[in-house]
Amino acid sequence: MKSSVDIHIILSTPEDMEDLHDDPLGASDKLNEVLHLVYDLADEDICPSELENMLSFVWEHWHQDKYLSDIEVDDLVDWVDHLINTWDNEAHNSED
Repeated sequence: MKSSVDIHIILSTPEDMEDLHDDPLGASDKLNEVLHLVYDLADEDICPSELENMLSFVWEHWHQDKYLSDIEVDDLVDWVDHLINTWDNEAHNSED
């Protein structure tokens, strides 16, 4: 169940982004927006480990992207929608 996953554990802070971004606050806000989108758009009955794997993937994929704070929200929504619809948990299982 999605409700058993605490998204606040994985949210970023500007300090997480200082070494990578000219605007660490903007980048952190955008990353957190993507993480919240994944959480919000995931099915209510998703396996918690699957959702945790998705959130970890999002962090790893986006936190170093220098253009993160420049990406439009609509584009991120499309990216998250694609991620959720094509997610293969076996390929991204962090327990392997």
